[in-house]
Amino acid sequence: MTFLISLFAFIVALGVLIVVHEFGHFWVARKLGVKVLRFSVGFGKPLWRHQSSPDDPEYVVAAIPLGGYVKMLDEREGEVEAKELGRAFNRKPVLSRIAIVAAGPIFNFLFAIVAYYLMFLVGVEGLVADVGRVIPDTPAYHAGFKPGDRLLKANGVELPSWESATLTLLDQALDTGIVDIEVQTASGYPAHRMLDLADTKALLDEGSLFKKIGIEPWKPSIAPIIGKLEPGLPAERGGLLSGDKVIEANGVPLHDWREWVDIIQKNPGRPLEIRVLRAGEELTLELLPMLKQVGDQEVGYIGAGPLVDKDRYLEELKAHKVLVQYGPLESIARATEKTWEAVILTFKLLGKLVIGDASLKTISGPLSIAEYAGVSATIGIAAFLSFMAIVSVSLGVINLLPVPVLDGGHLLFYTIELIKGSPLSERWEVMGQQIGLALLAALMILAFYNDITRLLG
Repeated sequence: MTFLISLFAFIVALGVLIVVHEFGHFWVARKLGVKVLRFSVGFGKPLWRHQSSPDDPEYVVAAIPLGGYVKMLDEREGEVEAKELGRAFNRKPVLSRIAIVAAGPIFNFLFAIVAYYLMFLVGVEGLVADVGRVIPDTPAYHAGFKPGDRLLKANGVELPSWESATLTLLDQALDTGIVDIEVQTASGYPAHRMLDLADTKALLDEGSLFKKIGIEPWKPSIAPIIGKLEPGLPAERGGLLSGDKVIEANGVPLHDWREWVDIIQKNPGRPLEIRVLRAGEELTLELLPMLKQVGDQEVGYIGAGPLVDKDRYLEELKAHKVLVQYGPLESIARATEKTWEAVILTFKLLGKLVIGDASLKTISGPLSIAEYAGVSATIGIAAFLSFMAIVSVSLGVINLLPVPVLDGGHLLFYTIELIKGSPLSERWEVMGQQIGLALLAALMILAFYNDITRLLG
């Protein structure tokens, strides 16, 4: 079921974003008097096509849904009748050609504004940015963060929820390196934490941003009470029963299930002496956690889950929820601002990739995008709109890169033509397109490799 949701959400998201991008080219081309021959969503064999008359564009849905194109009348791609020369793309002034090519990415950015606008109108539900745990010897630990701190602002930018804090902290870190975090302490007093995030290479490596910073966001507490046991695994073999409350492990008092999990994971193959409370009596047991491979780490595992008081859990969660929502007019300003921030952040991240300050593992392909689409779709309409906006911005930015075969490559050629007063030679254009195709192929291979590695990991 999860796979079907991800697939459906991916097809919807990708279909909409392709149509938006190509419609930008299509609409501006027709407005500037260029004859459009075909508007295709997808590549390869047509699955559906429609054309009202020979002079109208042919609309196509093709078999490979990883892009699309708008085919225009052009002397470089075939013979053009004399009476149609004025409608050929290559005969239009260079500024008109620049406008047509730039329209695709621009429409992606406009779509992101619309998506964010609808998201803010609907309202984004999230958790207030309360710190649950601070990991020792990390930037957050050295900055003096404490459990219970509530993050309010980063370099003056509001942090209404953990969801908004992710991009804001990353953006501010890439800007300044040192981020001034305004917090409200657990006691209710204002304070400032100077967070050193100058090591952007470590910050942009694979994995959770907050874990690298050294902060675990607040989560509802779960008592260390044993629930379901897996037959034949260390928890059952060691004598644990459902309902046992673990109060101590190797002399360390326990108050939360996560503390218990930490101790187990840090002790694979090493015996643990634990004290449990069972039916009002304290008992001492010995457990030997088995070794389990998680990614590239070996951790301890005993095969026991928690007994969760769902009512109390949901009550705690509800008390920490926040709805970020604005009125119709303010939503326009917020959506425009958020889109601009996303565009700038995407360019910054690409710049870090180029100079080697970000891991190539951060590049995602269709499989990861499909997974994120499914997750956001199951969370709700606001999360899905946010996902659509982010992907739309990414598509717009990537298409503006000065790589031949992308919109940015064509814009580069036309800019050179504008400066030198004549087009580049066909030889240079063909050579540039070959280089561009090779770069795109390498990027796609890397993206698929990263996707498969994540799935297998």
